[in-house]
Amino acid sequence: MSLLIARPSGERHSIAVESIDVAHFAACRRRLSAPQRRALADAGFTAAPGAVALLSDPTGKLVRVLVGVDARDPLTALAALPCNLPEGDYHLAAEGVLGESLLPALGWALGGYQFNRYRKPKRAPARLAVPAPQLKQLAPLVQATSQVRDLVNTPTEDMGPQQLAAAIKQLGKTYKAKLREWVGDELLKANFPTIHAVGRASHRAPRLVELSWGKSSDPRLVVVGKGVCFDTGGLNLKTGDGMRNMKKDMGGAAHAIALAGLIMQAKLPVRLTLLVPAVENAVAGNALRPGDVVITRAGHSVEIDNTDAEGRLVLCDALAYAAEQKPDLIIDFATLTGAARVALGPDLPALFANRQGIATTLLAAGEVVNDPLWQLPLWRPYRRMLDSSVADFANGSASRHAGAITAALYIERFVPDSTPWLHLDTYAWNDADRPGRPRGGEAMGLRAVFELLGQRYQR
Repeated sequence: MSLLIARPSGERHSIAVESIDVAHFAACRRRLSAPQRRALADAGFTAAPGAVALLSDPTGKLVRVLVGVDARDPLTALAALPCNLPEGDYHLAAEGVLGESLLPALGWALGGYQFNRYRKPKRAPARLAVPAPQLKQLAPLVQATSQVRDLVNTPTEDMGPQQLAAAIKQLGKTYKAKLREWVGDELLKANFPTIHAVGRASHRAPRLVELSWGKSSDPRLVVVGKGVCFDTGGLNLKTGDGMRNMKKDMGGAAHAIALAGLIMQAKLPVRLTLLVPAVENAVAGNALRPGDVVITRAGHSVEIDNTDAEGRLVLCDALAYAAEQKPDLIIDFATLTGAARVALGPDLPALFANRQGIATTLLAAGEVVNDPLWQLPLWRPYRRMLDSSVADFANGSASRHAGAITAALYIERFVPDSTPWLHLDTYAWNDADRPGRPRGGEAMGLRAVFELLGQRYQR
């Protein structure tokens, strides 16, 4: 069910939602009828953020909703309403402190998301009627966010490498893109050894999926997403609590898939390549071992310090292949390190970039669309933490210091200095329910990157 609908011109067939704060409460009360003012007083309504009042006409029909907001946080201001208001259609009152702006409407739609694949919804969320131009702008963003959430929330049994590839194939069919796929031992023949090494122990074959779209004369953009459909840690087995939510370890792939959909839907003038290495990091007799050495696609020898540092291994072959296409820009999304969460918490994706200019532009884009990121440095002296005595370098470090930075430094080796590159280390998950951010899979940095691309390629 769509949470946003087009508002018809002329007569309104929906209920007004007026956003107010303490400073504007008195002016709001003056517009109300005497019975409505008494109802507010009896309810003790003060316009505090999150407070809601339902106002009726003399017949008892709901005619207006007042909601207290913090205007400094428009995205989440109305996000609790879809699942708490009576079912029906609503619209934002122009006289509200938030007006009819985009971010509150987007927050409404994000707050009404429900993952219903395995159970029936408890109720239908309330819908918001918005002007047609807003709907055209917001609907793709809502759809993309829901797609990320749906993909991440789906258990691995139903979202393994093959099913993740199927989602990309469906995307390709929708937008008439070209698809290519390397599965199982085909990865070795095509020189993607680290993707194969990580995924070979699973009963479900590892694969690399490539989607290509756009005119060859347009700037080439490559988007890469880490698709580890479940991460046991391999022989460096995770603890039970660390493994509990590892169905989300393909969150980077979910972001990349959704971003590709946004790019194609908007018809950005780019030659797009989407690359998703899809594997399951499992335990079996042929599993990758600590101390093994793998020769990557780029020709680097890598000692396996820790089989739970597998995301950078599947990414490095995909990034090397991306660089061979000599793109204008490479972007990768990955649920790469717990160290990023220790540093920045669950809400802020860590951003790394080899060009400060484009990093600054992306950070600013995130502020514009209320989708923040935080930049961490590619501090190259820390490369020494990945030194190996038997290979060119290792995939991990004995040190617990700067884990997100050393992971980024590892994959940076596979991107030429001449190629602009952005790396987003994202959590892709909400640990608890909050307005606009239900527990489970989450899109983080998606809108910011899409805004950047719209600016860069003049949407």
